[in-house]
Amino acid sequence: MTDKYSEILQSNNRRSFLRVIGGIGFTSVLAPGYAMPKSREYSSGILVEANAFKNLGGWKLDTQHYQQMGGCYLLAHGMGVPVANASTDVTINEPGTWHVWVRTRDWCPGDWESPGRFKVHVDGRPLEPTFGTHSKSWSWQSGGSVEIANAGSITIRLEDLTGFDGRCDAIFLSKVADPSLPNDDLVDLAYWKDELSGRMKTKIKEDSFDVVIVGGGMSGCAAALAARSRGLKVALIQDRPIFGGNASEEIRVHTLGLHGPSSDILKGIDTEHYPNGDALAIKDQSKRERTMAASGVDLFAGYIACGLSKEDDRIESVEARSIQTGMIRRFSAPVFIDATGDGWLGYWAGADYREGREAYSEFDEEWPKHGDLWSPGKADKRVMGTSVLWNAERTDQRQEFPEVPWAMPVAKDHVATAGEWYWEYSDNHLDQVKDAEQIRDHVLRAIYGSFSNAKRHPKHVTWKLKWVSYVGGKRESRRLMGDYIYTMKDASERRQFADAVVVEKRSIDSHYQRKLTGSPVDFLSEALFYNPGGNYFVPFRCLYSRDIANLMMAGRCFSCSHIGLAGPRVMNTCAQMGVATGFAASLCKEHGATPREIGADHIAELRALIGFGNSST
Repeated sequence: MTDKYSEILQSNNRRSFLRVIGGIGFTSVLAPGYAMPKSREYSSGILVEANAFKNLGGWKLDTQHYQQMGGCYLLAHGMGVPVANASTDVTINEPGTWHVWVRTRDWCPGDWESPGRFKVHVDGRPLEPTFGTHSKSWSWQSGGSVEIANAGSITIRLEDLTGFDGRCDAIFLSKVADPSLPNDDLVDLAYWKDELSGRMKTKIKEDSFDVVIVGGGMSGCAAALAARSRGLKVALIQDRPIFGGNASEEIRVHTLGLHGPSSDILKGIDTEHYPNGDALAIKDQSKRERTMAASGVDLFAGYIACGLSKEDDRIESVEARSIQTGMIRRFSAPVFIDATGDGWLGYWAGADYREGREAYSEFDEEWPKHGDLWSPGKADKRVMGTSVLWNAERTDQRQEFPEVPWAMPVAKDHVATAGEWYWEYSDNHLDQVKDAEQIRDHVLRAIYGSFSNAKRHPKHVTWKLKWVSYVGGKRESRRLMGDYIYTMKDASERRQFADAVVVEKRSIDSHYQRKLTGSPVDFLSEALFYNPGGNYFVPFRCLYSRDIANLMMAGRCFSCSHIGLAGPRVMNTCAQMGVATGFAASLCKEHGATPREIGADHIAELRALIGFGNSST
C-alpha cells in the first residue's frame, strides 16, 4: 500500500523534506529550513498554548493525539472530581478591550450537560461562557471580551467544573472581535502557532547520531540499550515524558513473552507480572527510568516526531517537537529505527504497509474452529483494539459519584469496579490511528458508566475510583512491510529461519469484540488462542523496510500479517526485536552496510551478538 506521502516525497526531484505539521493528511514539501509558505492570512494577537502553562495544577498534558488535532492539550482527568486549577502568566502589551477565544471540544455531546465543562479566568475574572460545550470537534469557542486596565503581566487560569476530562489546546487574545483563526487545516494551525509564539524565528537545533530511534516503549528502549552497548551514539525520541509505552505507569500493562537471549538487556526495563492496572507499575517505572538514565543513550523524552527528510530511498533526518515548548529539533543519522507502534517513520517516508486483516486464503491462515472471528474470507480493516485500564478501591466511608447520563449509552447496564486487558475497543468504522482520541474517549465512557452502575448497589457505596488511565494502550495499527511477511504458519509450523533473531513460544493470541457474538456492550473483547506447541522464530527480514534502505522497525509495526502479529506482539518479544535492530545498527556502522546487507552478508555476526548459536534455535 502506498499513498500521498510517497508521492509527495518523490516529487520535487530526488531530495525532499516532509514536515507533518500536525494531522494526518496535512503535509508539505519543504526545503530543510523552518519557514513554509502560509496558505492564507490569519489574525495576530497573543497566543497562549496550554502545553506551555507554568502551573498545570491537576490537569494532565495529553500528547497522544497531536497528529490528529494539532496540539498537546491539557486534560482535566479527575475521575469525577474537579482537578486543581492550571495557571500561567501572560504579558499584555496594551490595555483596553481584549477578545478571548479558546480552542477546545465537547468530547461527548448529547441531550445532557457536557461532561468536560470548564471556566477560563483572565486577570482574576471568570469569562462568561462555560467551555467544552461548543462543538464535538476541536474548534475555537468564543469567550467574549475582557477589559485589561494596564499593560503588563496578567494571570490566566483554567477551572475544571466536572473532573470528567475537559480539554484545552490554546487560548487566543485578540484586539479584533471576530479574528480569523486556523483550525481544520492543521498545517496552517501549526505554522500560525509557530509564528505567534516566536518559534518561527528560532534556528532549529541539529544533532547527528549513529542511529536515531523513534518510540520509547519496550522496543525502542531495548533497541537503544543494545546499540549503545556497542558504543554507538544513540538518540531515543519518545512522545511521552516517561519511557515504557504500554508497560509504563501511565498504561500499566505487565510485560509478557520470552526474553530469549536478550535477558541481560531486558531485565532492566521489563515489569513484574502484576495485575494489569496495578500501582506496582510505578516501581517498575522507576527501575526503567534509572536504567535508561544510566545507559549513555541521548534521551529525548517529551518530543513528538513530526517529519523527516529523505533522499531517494534513504531517510536523512527526523524532526521532533518538544511537547512543552513546541521547539523543533532535527536528528540526522545513517540508520533509523521505527519503534512508534503506529509505523510513523515508514508511513511518512512512503514505505509499503498494511492495516487490517488479510483474507485467510492469502497466507493460508484459516482456522475453521473460529471462522470469521479468526481470519475473514475477505480482507477488511478490522484490527485488535485499544485498552484503557482502571480500578477502584473500597474505603471505610460512603463515597459519592456524580451522575453520568452521557456515559450510559455506552456502558448500558454493565457493572464493574475494575477493568482488565479485555476493556478493549475496536470498531470497523474507526481507525486506531486517525480516531485514537475518539476510541480512548469511548472506553472512558464505558468506565465511568459501568462504575456508576456499580455504585447503585449497596455493597459498593464505600467504593471510589482509584486510578483510570487516560493514555490508550494500542495493540495493532500499521504494519510496515519488510523482505518477509511473518504469518500464522511461521508460528504454527514452527518454521526455522537462517536469519532468526527473535524467539517466542506463547500462543497465537488474536482478539475480537464480544459485540460480534452478541454482547450488549461493544467495549469488551475476547481472546482466541492457538498453541504452536513450542518455540517459534521471527527472521531479521521482518525487521527492516523493503522500500526504505536505512529504516528498521521493532515492535508491533514489524512486517507481518494480522494473524502473524497475534503471537509475537507482546512487549518482551517486541523488545527482542528492538535488541536485534539495535545490534544491527552497530553492524551497519561497522560494515558501512544497509540493514538488508547485514541480513544477507553478516547475519551470523548479528545472531552471535544477540546470543543465538549456529542453528536457528
